[in-house]
Amino acid sequence: MIWGIRFIFIVMSGIIGWRLTDILFHGDQAFGILGGVSTSLFFIAVEIGFTKKYVAIVSTVMFGLIFGFVLSSGFLNALMLLPWMKQLAQEGPAQNRDLLNWIEFCLTFLFSYIAVVVIIQCKDDYKFVVPFIEFARHGRSGRPMIVDTSAIIDGRVADVVDTRIIDCPLLVPRFVLQELLAVADSSDKLKRNRGRRGLDVLNRIRKNNLVDVQIHDVRMEGVEEVDVKLVRLAKTLDGRLLTTDLNLNKLAQLQGVEVINLNDIANALKPVVLPGESMEVKIIKPGEERGQGIGYLDDGTMVVVDGGYEKIGQKVHLSVTSVLQTSAGRMIFGTCRVGAT
Repeated sequence: MIWGIRFIFIVMSGIIGWRLTDILFHGDQAFGILGGVSTSLFFIAVEIGFTKKYVAIVSTVMFGLIFGFVLSSGFLNALMLLPWMKQLAQEGPAQNRDLLNWIEFCLTFLFSYIAVVVIIQCKDDYKFVVPFIEFARHGRSGRPMIVDTSAIIDGRVADVVDTRIIDCPLLVPRFVLQELLAVADSSDKLKRNRGRRGLDVLNRIRKNNLVDVQIHDVRMEGVEEVDVKLVRLAKTLDGRLLTTDLNLNKLAQLQGVEVINLNDIANALKPVVLPGESMEVKIIKPGEERGQGIGYLDDGTMVVVDGGYEKIGQKVHLSVTSVLQTSAGRMIFGTCRVGAT
């Protein structure tokens, strides 16, 4: 639809150029048509250069036309205060009246075009709502994915975006952005660093052309908890939550909201380890139970080794006894192999 509007704008600009050339200069009409078309192409090139998505919705087009008419009417009333416009509006030659009519038409057409295009490009910021009407999605389709603060700070969402696996809009609610800014301004150094890391990740995602990132403005009166706001917003928009927060995960599941946990994605991509297999790991600290030692694989998986307490600081060969996988991560349990260090 947006290209249809642009085509109409080009055609009408050519007609306007032709008529203005005939009225004002009585010159070559082909030159006027060329000038009008060239002017319209310039405005369209500027418009395309400053936008990255084109979604035409009937409600925004109609509102843009109404808004354009109102703006042009106000601008024309202001022009009528000028002496030469007053003189032109008075009874005079037919040429003056014809010119005045074309000035009114050109201003109305130009303001209507600008209003329609601006509203179409910024519809996600203004959120015009037409009751009982649902329009088809354009551009990147699919249910929106609402990102919470923990997923942004975690940082892996940027790497997931780079894989092109996300083909739906990513919504960052305004209250999540405010929470992220509060963390970045915290007096605690650790929290401050995590908040700044989250801002860097968000900027990286917004600059990525592979995904449509939108800052969603929404007000929820009487709700203070961010997790509750996220769940309500997901239910309202029929969206999904992207998080690493286990508590938010449980709350959303109780409310019937679909959740995508980055930890689950990471666990699904880790190599499968079966009981009885052997591996090597470095014991770095004691475990909770007596005689246990704790080590970590390269991907961050925790390995609990029975009999590993005596070998802290050493690499040991172990035999896997069981694997525990949850949304919080994966844990591997094993025992030291006899005679192996």
